[in-house]
Amino acid sequence: MMDCKRVAKLATTTLALVSVVLALTACSGGSRVRKPAELVPVSNQFDLTPVWSTSVGSSESFNFHPAVAGDAVYAASHRGNLTKIDLRTGEKVWDVSVPDRLSIGPGSDGRTTAVVTTKGTVYAYDDTGKPIWNVSVGSEVLSEPVVAGGVVIIRALDNRFIGFDAQTGARKWTYQRQQSALSLRVGYGMLAIGNEVIVTGFAGGRFGMIAIANGGLVWETPVSFPKGFSEIERLNDVTAKPSMEGEIICAVSYQGRVGCGQARTGNLLWFKDYSSFTGTAQSPDLVFSSNEKSYVTAFAVKDGSQVWENTQLTFRDVGEPMAVGRVLLVGDAQGYVHALSQANGEMLARIRHDSSPITAAPIAVNGLILVQSQGGKLAAYSPK
Repeated sequence: MMDCKRVAKLATTTLALVSVVLALTACSGGSRVRKPAELVPVSNQFDLTPVWSTSVGSSESFNFHPAVAGDAVYAASHRGNLTKIDLRTGEKVWDVSVPDRLSIGPGSDGRTTAVVTTKGTVYAYDDTGKPIWNVSVGSEVLSEPVVAGGVVIIRALDNRFIGFDAQTGARKWTYQRQQSALSLRVGYGMLAIGNEVIVTGFAGGRFGMIAIANGGLVWETPVSFPKGFSEIERLNDVTAKPSMEGEIICAVSYQGRVGCGQARTGNLLWFKDYSSFTGTAQSPDLVFSSNEKSYVTAFAVKDGSQVWENTQLTFRDVGEPMAVGRVLLVGDAQGYVHALSQANGEMLARIRHDSSPITAAPIAVNGLILVQSQGGKLAAYSPK
């Protein structure tokens, strides 16, 4: 029998959100067996042709994303390797060893690259890989840094947002959020919009916009509200990075809702019941997300009506989605990358990146698709 009091502890002490999801499923009386769906053979309607690949080191149980700035890719490993890679060729430009193990991947604007250790120390490097400053934030950090507008933004697990001068490491501002009674112990993604603002989710089903220059809250809006009797049932966090296309921004909460609204004001155009911790991806007309069963769903941006749902990847623990061209790309726990039609959800293509989980969203840049697995394989593919 599942000890639900232990589940509540897991929600604040484990790195693996999947563990929390499994535990919550058991506590709610659902099935304890999550057998991944068998892959149905697919005749690829287009190819993801390998261009280059390299090893950047394992992220182990953490969720590391690569960062792209200019003509370079920056990637890191849990053991403390930080690497700059030429985007066109895959050649390593430099590789440095951070003095401690890392809890999250890098943030970079091409001039300053920042990483955070498991002990909460931020290390910053210049464009040649030379260390330029380090500072402790006094708390664990599971959200990748944002480097924009001359500021390195760090989001600590104690609900502080801290802005450091990118060149000197001097603290410019701090924005403190109120602590929740219970929240998921995961990285809360931050979406930088130009060099002016970031948009990010909060505990309690809310998300908001923060000014990069001074840390001021521009707007905040609820996408959902906690419901239920126990603290576990009331877990309702917007953990994943919101998405944006044009003037429309979308977000989704765990055990809550998905919704889209105006980026300038945060006013929601619509919302509907849905649960996801992997976030949203957008095209001009559709917003995509996957739930804890790995059902992939498309909603109309204009009114939230469901356009299609694909259940072929049930319990394959798909990662963050990415919409590009006419396809939606998602990785899974066995190292596959799946390409679904944005129009109808049909499975169009599949490749095996490697055998370790792909939790980070693929990145589309300069005609390439970048994929990094937890095992440390970073590869560029050309869609043809």
